Formats: sequence, C-alpha cells, structure tokens
Amino acid sequence: MSCKNCISKSNGIPRGCNNNGACTSNSCNTFTVFDWLNDITASDDKTMFPFCEVRFKNGRKGYYKTNSILLSIGNVVATQVEKGHDVGVITLLGELVRIQMK
Repeated sequence: MSCKNCISKSNGIPRGCNNNGACTSNSCNTFTVFDWLNDITASDDKTMFPFCEVRFKNGRKGYYKTNSILLSIGNVVATQVEKGHDVGVITLLGELVRIQMK
C-alpha cells in the first residue's frame, strides 16, 4: 500500500507521511496496530471482552462478536455481509477493542 500523498518533491525525497520512506514500503503505517495490553491477563472474575477488530481492504475496519471462538491477532477470517462474504485480518482482541469501540 502506498500513501495518497506519496509524490516526490522537487528534490526527489518522497512526501510520504513525514517519514520519507519509499512509497512501496508501506511507509505511512496507516494500518499499524500495537497491542500494548497483550501480556496483561484478565483477572479471575473477568472474562476477555468478546469482540475483535477486523481490517479489510481499502482501510475499512469492523467489530465482530467472537462467540467464544479461539482467535489470534493475524488470523484471516471471513465475515458475512449484505452481498455475500468479506475476508479480513484480525487486528485487535480483548480490552483494546473495548477502548476502540468507545
């Protein structure tokens, strides 16, 4: 994926997203997600938040109930949509999804 603004300036440096990386190297990191709660376990009285965030083509994201299915970040999943099915990648699980959904 490349940035919309990834046109080189007159000096040859790509505009990118202020990182000046190559346009073909995903230099904008638009879809980068860091799970900073991944090594924190839920307390005994709490179960994991039962939703996941799924990233699709063209930057679209969706939130789906996991229905007690064992899922991991990076899993490829198929979701049912109005006109058939859509394939995406799980980007977040657990408490970070709760924060994202607020």
